Amino acid sequence: MKIIRSKTFTAARPWGALDIANMNGITTRLHWTDQPYKWHVNDGEEVFAVLDGRVEMRYRIDGGEHSTILETGDVFHASAGTEHVAHPIGEARILVVETQGSV
Repeated sequence: MKIIRSKTFTAARPWGALDIANMNGITTRLHWTDQPYKWHVNDGEEVFAVLDGRVEMRYRIDGGEHSTILETGDVFHASAGTEHVAHPIGEARILVVETQGSV
């Protein structure tokens, strides 16, 4: 059993993570960041939940680039093959559920 106070979690570097669980190859990790990630495509699906802060999520569909602001409590689901990048607006804490070893 674990209790995690996400609001107080920080990491030594942007996108540093706390491993919470690995359930049959699906990982759940808490990330802290104040810097953008990089454009990427995950090996499978990804669920991205903003627990604290705001994040501009940019994603590409059919060659077009789109953007949305995710507020605390919002969830972004990237289907397999969705190219995307997260840009926090200030500090953010994000829960990510994805295939183990995914980018």
